Amino acid sequence: MTRENMKRWPIYIGAPLLAVAFIGVRWHGLDSFSLLQYELLLIIGYVIAVKDGREKRITNESLLILLACWTLTMIPQLVIDIERSLGLLKNAALGFALGGGLFLLVYILSKNGLGGGDVKLMAIAGLYLGMNGILPSMLYGSILASLFGLTMILTKKMERKDTIPLVPFLYTGILITIFFL
Repeated sequence: MTRENMKRWPIYIGAPLLAVAFIGVRWHGLDSFSLLQYELLLIIGYVIAVKDGREKRITNESLLILLACWTLTMIPQLVIDIERSLGLLKNAALGFALGGGLFLLVYILSKNGLGGGDVKLMAIAGLYLGMNGILPSMLYGSILASLFGLTMILTKKMERKDTIPLVPFLYTGILITIFFL
């Protein structure tokens, strides 16, 4: 696999995974607000994953859009059913703290082995997925990234010091989590 092809691989696998995730989300019979939140996370997350796969960079603007979409979908829920929404907010805050906190810890301990955009993305994804969804998505994404990196090293297509973009794998972990949540 050439370096140019490595930059394109998220596009090739992302679209089919996104379609499968849409179908999975619709089968779960979620309320319209939760469905909208998951679909926004999937669509915007896909754009972020492709950009990270190509450029190894996550823009703050794209993360702010993701955060704004979550906020805009929470406001009507607070108006319609405040009691239920407060429970959702608590779960979202715990997901935010867990996703962002764990990745921040890895960022600090790894000394630039993980990017700041990855930390911010997982914190915001924690808002969407909540406490019960963020851990599995991080686990699936990390395992997939490790398997990919190990395969690339064993096949001598990259060296141990080379880096791979993490967001496409985290995005895949989010897809798997949403599909089975």
